[in-house]
Amino acid sequence: MDRALSAPGKLFLSGEYAVLWGGVARLAAVAPRTAAYVRRRQDSRVHICLEEGTLQGLTTPRGVKWDREVPAGFSFVARTLDEALRAHGRASVGFDVAVAPGALGPGGHKLGIGGSASATVLAAEAARFVLEEKFDVLKLALTAHTLGQGGKGSGGDVATSFAGGTVRYRRYDITALADAANTGRFNAALAESPPVDLWRMPVPRVSMLYAFTGESASTRLLIGQVESRLAEAGRKAFVERSDALGHAIEDGLGGGDFRAFAEAVKAQHALLLELGPLETEGMRRVLAIAASYHCAGKLSGAGGGDGCILFAPDAQAREALREGLESRGFLTLTLDVEQGVRGEAQTDARLRGWVDALT
Repeated sequence: MDRALSAPGKLFLSGEYAVLWGGVARLAAVAPRTAAYVRRRQDSRVHICLEEGTLQGLTTPRGVKWDREVPAGFSFVARTLDEALRAHGRASVGFDVAVAPGALGPGGHKLGIGGSASATVLAAEAARFVLEEKFDVLKLALTAHTLGQGGKGSGGDVATSFAGGTVRYRRYDITALADAANTGRFNAALAESPPVDLWRMPVPRVSMLYAFTGESASTRLLIGQVESRLAEAGRKAFVERSDALGHAIEDGLGGGDFRAFAEAVKAQHALLLELGPLETEGMRRVLAIAASYHCAGKLSGAGGGDGCILFAPDAQAREALREGLESRGFLTLTLDVEQGVRGEAQTDARLRGWVDALT
């Protein structure tokens, strides 16, 4: 029993930071997709195969008994398999999971499109498949990813990788699920807990582009710094302004007055900069170039690095902007909205090779 899978990355369209404090985020599922492969075993062993090596352990109803301390690069997939086995709640056969590396930019820098979230969603769906379970993959993945980040993060990247498309999302509270995972009631809690506040929006009618600035950022570190600066009253005011701009951006994604849409995007970016030094020199250059092509843009995600999401009124304007950015040394990705996690007819030969090499 085996299955090939893939899941998309994500980019924030609006609502960064506000979603941490009860606000609404809007995100798009984007390529490049991350591939995975899972195969059931006849014994009780579990293997995680990544580009950097292999981690192994034994299945138990309380998670995987790993043979060694889990290395940082394996942490999200390992945590997800632990939670899946807790949801299963009984003895099971083992399985092997191989996950391809996330896309990297120049110099080996992460592109900032949600690699850990994609890996978490893939691990959750892979485990559900081989265990022949019916648990809620999204809730399990949100639980595993949030715990893997020490309680930080909104889960918007996980929700988008799971659902695909362009989505409107509000942060999901995993506290009760995390408690249930430690008491043997995880499967029941997944079924009984409230639904995730996640809504799919229409496909954008504006054209989108991503420009990588050449440096990566630590989302967890940036969130901690921002939260230390802003008290509760300030967060509430920020959320109100962000939600209003997010609504305007959502309307503008459907087409119409591009100038008004561009102003809302610009205002969302400026609002984020009120939280601290989130804009880098590379971002400033990208956004200035975009403006010179009569396009709009903003940082996407926590800021401090990674890149900008850019919007053009049509595909022709996007192509002109892409060529302008590439000529100035920026890596760009032309964005089309991707489907969520899915099975694939073809298996990545490299991933199958990793699993075939196991004993």
